[in-house]
Amino acid sequence: MDELFRRVLFLPERASTVAKDVDHLHYVIITTAMVAATAIFATAAYFLIRFRRRSETEVTRKVEGTLVWEVLFVGVPLSTFLVWFFVGYHDFIRMQTPPPDAMDVYVVGKQWMWQFTHPEGPNSIGVLRVPVGKPVRLLLTSRDVIHSFYVPAFRIKQDALPGAYTQTWFEVTKPGSYRVMCAEYCGLKHSEMWAEVQALSPEDYEAWMQEQRRGLVSRRDASPSAPEREEPHEPARLAARYDAQRPHGEVMYGERGSLAERGERVAAERGCLKCHTVDGTAHIGPTWLGLYGRRERLTTGETVVVDEAYLTESMMKPGAKRVAGFEPVMPSFLGVLEAAEVAALVEYIKTLRGARLETIRSEGPVYEPIGGK
Repeated sequence: MDELFRRVLFLPERASTVAKDVDHLHYVIITTAMVAATAIFATAAYFLIRFRRRSETEVTRKVEGTLVWEVLFVGVPLSTFLVWFFVGYHDFIRMQTPPPDAMDVYVVGKQWMWQFTHPEGPNSIGVLRVPVGKPVRLLLTSRDVIHSFYVPAFRIKQDALPGAYTQTWFEVTKPGSYRVMCAEYCGLKHSEMWAEVQALSPEDYEAWMQEQRRGLVSRRDASPSAPEREEPHEPARLAARYDAQRPHGEVMYGERGSLAERGERVAAERGCLKCHTVDGTAHIGPTWLGLYGRRERLTTGETVVVDEAYLTESMMKPGAKRVAGFEPVMPSFLGVLEAAEVAALVEYIKTLRGARLETIRSEGPVYEPIGGK
C-alpha cells in the first residue's frame, strides 16, 4: 500500500530518516481529503435527486436545525484538523531539532549555485558529500536573495536568508546521489540552480576526507570520492554548468586550513581582536573564550544562549541583543562580511572553549533586513 501511494502521488524515492513519516502524514491528509470530498459530493448528488422540486406549486418545507447536527458539522472537521496539527507538529519539532551529535556543514546560496563548506576544511560547489547513517546539520545563508534548499528524496526544505543563518538537518539512509533544488524563485536561472548530495558509506567518506586533507588546495574541491570515480556519471554541477575549478567570487574558496583557522585570520584582518579577547580577559567587548554555548544576560534582563544564530545576529545587528555591562560601540558588519567569513568566525569562536564544554541546540533562524537588496 505504501508503494502504491508513492507511485500514484508521483513521489520520489525516500532516502532519509524523516522521509517515511512525512510521506505517511501526506497519505493521511490526502486520503482524508479525498474521502471527505467524495462524501460531500455524493451527499449533494443525493439531496439534489431526493429533494428536487417536483411541481410548480410545491413549497419547500421549513427546516429546523438541531444542536446535535450543529455539533457534528463543527466538531468532526475541527477534530480532524486538530489531529493533523498534533501529528504534524510532532514531526515538525523533530525535523527542526538536530541531534546533538550532528556534523555541521555551512551552505551558501547565491545566484545560481550552492556552495558547501565543511568545518574541517573541504569546500565544494554543487556537490555535498556526506556519510550514510550520520546526522548532518546544515547552516544556511544567502549572499543575495532568498533561496530555498530542497532535497525531494529527503523531504526537507529550508529557506536561506541574506544576513542570517537558518538550519535544517537530515540523516541519509542509503548511499547514492540525490538532487538538490532551489524551491524559491530567485531570478532568471532559478530552474538551473541545481546541486547534488553524494551519500557515501562511512568508510568511503572517511577516505575522501583524508584525501582532501592531503590534496592540493587548488584541486581539493574538485576531487571526487572513490565511488564517484568507479561509477562516472553527470552530476548536477555539470548539468547546471558549474565548474568546481573556478571560485565564483566566493572568498572562502581555496583557502588553506580548516574553517576555524580561516576564522582566526578573518578576526585579525577585520579588527575583531581589537575589542574581543580570546584568553578570557576583560576588554571592550565580551571575551570569545568559552563564549559559544554560554548563557549571556542582556541589557533587557533576558538571557540568551550563544549559538550560531545569535553570533550572526550580533555581527549584523549588534545593538539588537546587547550583553549587559558593555557599551554599544560595535559597528554593524552587514554588507561588510561575506557569508563565508561569518561562517569562519563562528567556527573559530566555537573552538575557543573553556574548561566546561556545553552541548546546546541552536534556537533557529534570525531574520535580518538587507538594505538595498
